[in-house]
Amino acid sequence: MSSSSRRSRSRRAGSSLPSSSRRSISEEQVSELLSKLQALLPDSQPRNGAHRGAASRVVQDTCSYIRSLQQEVDDLSETLAALLASDAVPSDQAALIRSLLM
Repeated sequence: MSSSSRRSRSRRAGSSLPSSSRRSISEEQVSELLSKLQALLPDSQPRNGAHRGAASRVVQDTCSYIRSLQQEVDDLSETLAALLASDAVPSDQAALIRSLLM
């Protein structure tokens, strides 16, 4: 990808933000975003006054959680594929399940 297309896409992505917002994010905005992200994680208590030091931990926890969800999806997909390939599910029901997944 050329650098001009990256710059153009970068400009378009940030074009809806006010000029000052594109340059920097305030500490308060970072804290608010971290709190929102942390609230999405299971078994995670958002901390009031989160600071940049805590940001790396929240991001690490988020990445770990996403990896665990991906593994769970893979495991369930394998289980479902094995179940549909077996004789445990009637062929008409298996066809219905396959059509719903497409």
